[in-house]
Amino acid sequence: MYDNNNVFAKIIKGEISCEKVYEDDDVLFFKDINPKAKIHILGIPKVKCVDLVDFISNYDEKTISNFFKTTNNVIKKLELNKGGYRVVSNSGINGRQEVPHFHIHILGGEILD
Repeated sequence: MYDNNNVFAKIIKGEISCEKVYEDDDVLFFKDINPKAKIHILGIPKVKCVDLVDFISNYDEKTISNFFKTTNNVIKKLELNKGGYRVVSNSGINGRQEVPHFHIHILGGEILD
């Protein structure tokens, strides 16, 4: 079940600030406050979804496609496509998902362990 008071929902609503990299009506990409790499960006769709399966299962192709195309554009904007990067999405307790809102981590800017 989606929690309307999770930290990403609050960021989307403007209740918590973030350092934005890209935003439009449907998506938000911002710097992680606890980076695990030189570049660590979080990407979130602005729809209520708990994880990747929830997002893919319950939203239309346009919404899903826009999110991943924008992910690609952010990667290019940050020039991560030149040296390489990692995209990660955690799901559930076993996947160590900390915030119950579907999100991706884009990591790069250095050799990743």
